[in-house]
Amino acid sequence: MMAAAKSVSPVAEMPTLKGRIQAEAPLGAVTWFRVGGAAEFLVKPSSAADLAQFLRALPPEITVTVIGAASNLIIRDGGISGVVIRLARGFTTITVDDGGIVCGAAALDVTVSEHAAAAGLAGLEFLCGIPGSIGGAVAMNAGAYGSDMAACLDWVEIVTRSGGQMRLPAADLHLSYRHSNLPVGAVVTRARLRATPGDTRLIASRMAEIRAARAATQPVRARTGGSTFANPPGMKAWELIDGAGCRGLTRGGAQVSELHCNFLLNTGEATAADLEGLGEEVRRRVLAATGVTLDWEIKRIGQPIARVAEVGQ
Repeated sequence: MMAAAKSVSPVAEMPTLKGRIQAEAPLGAVTWFRVGGAAEFLVKPSSAADLAQFLRALPPEITVTVIGAASNLIIRDGGISGVVIRLARGFTTITVDDGGIVCGAAALDVTVSEHAAAAGLAGLEFLCGIPGSIGGAVAMNAGAYGSDMAACLDWVEIVTRSGGQMRLPAADLHLSYRHSNLPVGAVVTRARLRATPGDTRLIASRMAEIRAARAATQPVRARTGGSTFANPPGMKAWELIDGAGCRGLTRGGAQVSELHCNFLLNTGEATAADLEGLGEEVRRRVLAATGVTLDWEIKRIGQPIARVAEVGQ
């Protein structure tokens, strides 16, 4: 009698990895909005070399998506096909060197700023007011409170989609407002940030000011994703949204924040479709009221699931 054929785990068909590969991995819980579907394959490499080896062996037709702290991200309800890479252990090291900080891409922005402050290095205080990780901060040239990554980035190390490893000077990224020219498919693995010696008391005072200002003006304890739309040249997105009557606007379980109307909130039962749909309604109303088209600052990735929710005030 012929033995029954054994089923093969889809993970077994992936290239080998020293880290972890998980099939149909739920992603909603790792996002700040707490919404979204699953990754077809979630890959957590142990090191840059491990990631490079994996990508070299991964067939080029398989799509690759990189997520970091998922603080400025909506993952759509249908999830993400292909491979999702999330850097964790092995990419969080922070070291102080001569005149700067070298940090892994998964190191949190706030943690990097705290290490700099403890070392008496000034110029990175702004990072304590930016939710997210260094890899994402490089990719979008994150900035707030008078500075951005373009002002402090020295170099960045990446792994390319084909599995190459390289170090790029900041100038090669052509950093601009909320944008960097990273090679398509590149994964940031490590970066060096410049800083200057400073008075530890003044550094601590500045960080305290930033934290207080953020707590007073942003819904920091809510399920949110940071600034939703980029500021148009010479304008403030929140003022345009407020002027278009969108403060407090709702769609399903999503709401425009009453405290800062360039923030969307998951009030508890929102779906990714609720949040993205509400954002699109805000864009429509602002365009109708002002003639200005708001550009999303929050990234929206993955596949949607058809669902319609009522918009209300």
